[in-house]
Amino acid sequence: MELNVYLAGEIHSSWRQDLKEAAKNRNLPLHFTGPMENHDRSDDIGEEILGTMPTSILKDEAASSINNLRTQILLQKADVVIALFGETYKQWNSAMDAATAIALQKPLILIRPEKLHHPLKELANKAQVVVETPEQAIQALSYVFEEE
Repeated sequence: MELNVYLAGEIHSSWRQDLKEAAKNRNLPLHFTGPMENHDRSDDIGEEILGTMPTSILKDEAASSINNLRTQILLQKADVVIALFGETYKQWNSAMDAATAIALQKPLILIRPEKLHHPLKELANKAQVVVETPEQAIQALSYVFEEE
């Protein structure tokens, strides 16, 4: 059995690569997807497909429609969603992806530092598992594959 894991969260740090390495080191049969990690491509995809937009707001709207298409398809195909909330960046997309996973009844692993317990308490209450590190998320997924 292989699980499709959608990695929701900020795209500016190496947390996804760290998590993938931890999974590889445990020989877990996981296939990872997630949002477009190339920020410029994500911002420009609407104009690349639909043409130049007359305002920055319309450029953002065009890009978000294409990015939302990608996210919706990948979330629907996911067996489990891991959403990381860090302390450095605003996490609106992470919150939207986590809420979508809940609405789609996808199992959700929420990664957040203890410091963010209060602002994420409702979301955490809907997640199947709440951890503080990507390594703990991999440990939780590793348990799924244990036979004894």
